[in-house]
Amino acid sequence: MKNIFNLMALFAFLCCFSACNDDEAVIPTLAVTPANLNGTWELSEWNGQPLAEGTYCYVTFDRKEQTFEMYQKFDSMYARHITGGFSIEEDPYLGSVIGGVYDYGNGDWNNKYIVTDLLETGSMIWTAKDNENDVNKYVRCETIPEGIIAEAKVDKDE
Repeated sequence: MKNIFNLMALFAFLCCFSACNDDEAVIPTLAVTPANLNGTWELSEWNGQPLAEGTYCYVTFDRKEQTFEMYQKFDSMYARHITGGFSIEEDPYLGSVIGGVYDYGNGDWNNKYIVTDLLETGSMIWTAKDNENDVNKYVRCETIPEGIIAEAKVDKDE
């Protein structure tokens, strides 16, 4: 019996020792709130890969109004300017889940996303709630490039 106790104590010590590595830097995360999402984000990776040349997605969140404005050329050959509202729910098992609705009666977002790794350094990961293989990495940016805004307006006017 004593040997089993000693073995269990040794196993617990080794598990703690291997998990407690002081050399690893801890990157501070932020709570997923409208205030911490506020600003402009660029989709930098989709499913671990950079976006294909000529495609993009920028989204700007307004924390006060809980609205978004998106410029994308991702799943269409035309640039689009999309607006709407967003909400964040706390799921006891999944954590923070963001969802949205498009303006002009265009319906809900196709997916709700679990938001993880919202870092002070300016990045976050979105994973589709119903498809763990749909993973998006966003990085904070200052503004949406003027050329992208102009392209969306030109395509809209045509």
